[in-house]
Amino acid sequence: AEILLKEGFTVSGSDSRESELTRHLEAAGASIHYGQCAENITAGIDVVVYTAAIHPDNPEYAAAVQAGIPLHEIGGNIRIGHSDTFLTEACEYTNSFLSFYPTLGIILNIEEDHMDFFKDLADIRNSFHRFSLLLPRHGLLVMNGEIPHPEEITEGVQARVVTYGLTGQEDYSAGEISYDEKGCASFLAMQGKEALGTVRLSVPGVHNVSNALAAIAASLEVGVPFDAICRGLRLFHGADRRFQYKGEVEGITVIDDYAHHPTEIAATLKAAANYPHRELWCVFQPHTYTRTQAFLHEFAEALSLADHVVLADIYAAREVNTLGISSADLQKEMEKSGKSCSYFPTFEEIEAFLLKNCMHGDLLITMGAGDVHKIGENLLSR
Repeated sequence: AEILLKEGFTVSGSDSRESELTRHLEAAGASIHYGQCAENITAGIDVVVYTAAIHPDNPEYAAAVQAGIPLHEIGGNIRIGHSDTFLTEACEYTNSFLSFYPTLGIILNIEEDHMDFFKDLADIRNSFHRFSLLLPRHGLLVMNGEIPHPEEITEGVQARVVTYGLTGQEDYSAGEISYDEKGCASFLAMQGKEALGTVRLSVPGVHNVSNALAAIAASLEVGVPFDAICRGLRLFHGADRRFQYKGEVEGITVIDDYAHHPTEIAATLKAAANYPHRELWCVFQPHTYTRTQAFLHEFAEALSLADHVVLADIYAAREVNTLGISSADLQKEMEKSGKSCSYFPTFEEIEAFLLKNCMHGDLLITMGAGDVHKIGENLLSR
């Protein structure tokens, strides 16, 4: 939308609720409707763009089909640069990443997720294999070498393949990892057995060491100087909703994080262990009913890394609860292993509980892909 507005196109759109993003687009000249209904699809629209979260029963989608308006999909946030390089984050959900034809691809991990679409892990791995096959002979695949059975993903791939990882056996690896007082890592970047130099990150956690190696591998392979890569990594202070510092209230540090898969939760809470705090609180809002049911035990296990866990209601996103699952089920799963866990249906109850029980020096992380960030923001605005 932002690219099209800058190029002089007329852009309108809709979302379920107002947000900073919609306000930003409105300020840029877009016409935004809140609530999705067929009437938003008006005469004169040349093309309708939708995300993978939109299904055929959506009233605007159905109206566009009935009107014979061409559709294609696009997603993600944007920064408009000046080079001839186009960089995008692709998602495997609904196999949407198979609609891209990159010359360089990076695969960070392959795990069970989006089980409302995929049958099982083998189905997901097959999709990543198909993604790898899209790369041309003159292209490059940068792949996490710690992915199990990588040869299944790269079989028949024409592009050159380079690996990165933390075992020391990959083409690009990290040695001498250490952490500063905020949990941000420094490490010696290695290309094979050659030491490239020391890299210092401004984002916490060992998972970001792995992410940095992916960036280093891709950048070096396309000719970016190592000192420029180090400078870029040092200046990167994180994305919104990824271990994002929000502020302090009564001596309690508030962090917000988008983690909504068990592996992401574990990575974030492990990173928090190296961040200064007395006790660690995690307010978790599960994202979608299917994901909550599929990973109930894994969620409980990952959340147990926090000292205290508070659950909000499941954020439905694109789903209707046909499974009869709720956050109370996750609470019971955690209590099975002897982990104390609180659950409140409303944000107001959660905020009151936190104000009463969090202590000076504690670290509070609001976590999830929904609107759980509002809890920390509400506390900070008091």
